[in-house]
Formats: sequence, structure tokens, C-alpha cells
Amino acid sequence: MMRHVWLIVYSVVFSFVMRVKVENYAMFLFVALLPWNYLAQSTIQSSGSFIHNAGLVKKIYFPRAVLPLSVVFANLINYCLRLCVLLPALLLFKIKLTPALLAFPVVLALQTLLVAALALLVAVATVYFRDLEHITGILMTVWFFLTPVIYPAELVPERFRPFLILNPAAPLIEAYRALFFYGRWPDWHQLGQLAPALLALFIISLAAFERLQRAVAEEV
Repeated sequence: MMRHVWLIVYSVVFSFVMRVKVENYAMFLFVALLPWNYLAQSTIQSSGSFIHNAGLVKKIYFPRAVLPLSVVFANLINYCLRLCVLLPALLLFKIKLTPALLAFPVVLALQTLLVAALALLVAVATVYFRDLEHITGILMTVWFFLTPVIYPAELVPERFRPFLILNPAAPLIEAYRALFFYGRWPDWHQLGQLAPALLALFIISLAAFERLQRAVAEEV
């Protein structure tokens, strides 16, 4: 419910107050908010996955990665279910759906690598740094405004655009917009550069998680 409220608020503010010149801005925003929520909610909820399940962690041995990854999986399912709202809404606003949607699983897989890596890192780090559970929400808010979710990437001043390369969420959001809003294929060159970086991040995150999770039962 709150997500729909924010969609309306952002649509009004950026369409009429700040006058972002994007036709069908509500859909422009909706297309980007859904994958962003998948990323943000997974990361924030994962931060407390060990702390809030301390009793289970202490009593039963099981692969610890199950807890943060189950959060990721739940939010992934929620995102996919929300496509049942997004697709009819796009058609209602006369936005054509094209064969470019066939690239959706590729973009989603890349995003899931990023989300899973962050979830693993945040979950195990919060065990040792308890304040991180509260800080994570603040960091995600900052990241949100640094990512072209509520504004087009073209609005970013030219001198700051190179910094978008350092933001792994930016090319993913742009790819989703290409598929759903503009009806074109994503920038394969950009995604091709992003893929090995995300894979490396996931492997590093998994290795760090495996090393740090050994003492989780004693720390929670």
C-alpha cells in the first residue's frame, strides 16, 4: 500500500512541481521502483535475518546462508508477482510491449546476483556490528537518490555521469526501463561489463560470509 502512495507522491512532485519532461512519467517511475524495491527490501530485511532468528541459529545447525537468501527469494517472488500489475498498467497507458521483454530473465539474474551478494554481506556483518541494521535503511535511501529511479539518467550533469559507472544499480534500472518502458533491448555492452563484476562480488561475498558465519551462533 505504502509503495503505491509513494508512487503517486513521486509522480506528482516530479511531473508537476519539478517538471521532469517524461511522457507517462508514472509508468516511467513504476518500471524502476519495482526492481529498486526488490533490491532495497531484500538488503534491509536481510540485515536482521540472524538477529531476529537467534533462537533458531543457536539451537539448530543448518546452512546459515539460507536465512538471508530466503529473504532474497521471497522478495524476488514478490517482484515477479507485481509484474502482473505492471504489464496491464503499461498497456493501459498505451505503452507497447515488445520482444525485448525476452531479455528480462537476463537482467533479473544479474540483479539477483547483486541482491544476493549484498544480503549475505549485510546479514553476517550485522551480527558483529549491530547498528548496521539501522544504518542499512539510511544507506539505501542515499543510494536510492544516487540512482536514476525517480529521474532520467540524462538529468545527471555531464561531469557526474562517469560516477554512474560505479553504481551497479544504475545500469540495471536503465535496462529495466529499456525493456518495459521504451520497448528496446538493453545495452548489452554495458551489461556484459557489469556481469563479471557482479559475479566476482557474489563470490567474494559468499567467501566472506562463509568465513564470518562460523561464529554467528556465539555472537547473536
